[in-house]
Amino acid sequence: MSSRLQAILEAVNVQDVWVLILDYLEEIGFKHALYGFTRFHTSSGLGDHNDHLFLTNFGPGYMKGYFEEGRYRNGPMVRWALENVGAKSWQWIGENFDQLTEEEREVAAFNQRWGVTAGYTVAFQHAIKRAKGAIGMSLAPFSGTQEEADEIWARHGTDVEVICGVAHLKIISLPLPRRILTSRQREVLEWIGDGKTVRDTAEILGLNKATVEKHLRLAREALGVETTAQAVLKASFHNQIFTF
Repeated sequence: MSSRLQAILEAVNVQDVWVLILDYLEEIGFKHALYGFTRFHTSSGLGDHNDHLFLTNFGPGYMKGYFEEGRYRNGPMVRWALENVGAKSWQWIGENFDQLTEEEREVAAFNQRWGVTAGYTVAFQHAIKRAKGAIGMSLAPFSGTQEEADEIWARHGTDVEVICGVAHLKIISLPLPRRILTSRQREVLEWIGDGKTVRDTAEILGLNKATVEKHLRLAREALGVETTAQAVLKASFHNQIFTF
């Protein structure tokens, strides 16, 4: 395990960490995985999907129905992950089927059609109230039972939680590959975040005010916010500033 953890800690981008997770999970029998993270979860929902980080090796057909059509928002194990910390067998869905909403049952039926029915979900602990991360892992579609997934977990579950937990902490420390800003947009946001005015920033960078204002506007648009203060905050959340 130590060599795997060392490789994760030495990774320099999100994709490298993700490949290491997938290689390990496939080695022990989980063929597919879906990781999700947001810093914008509230009691009323998950917020703008553009602010989420999703990583997966599920195929485009499944992800079109699950993610692009918004089913993930009503996933039974997504609800479990939002309300809990730790690991849970997907047997939970069957055991609690009578308590699922109509929308959650539709997602369960969608997963049945795709054969994504045997696996585990790990929900990570966070000190920040609005942050939430989790990873779901499944056997190959139509090729295994929940009992087989439970057997894998009995042998490897502790290691899975440690490796995925460290990988999660590494991922959220790296620049997230959504809402990518240009180097100049990051630069002007950093100076504004340090308390400089637009005029100050223009003088520091050898630009005119109009150019600085243009970069700030483009940064706001890229981040999907209305004010520069919101842009600084969101860029910081996504590890896009003060990290290079």
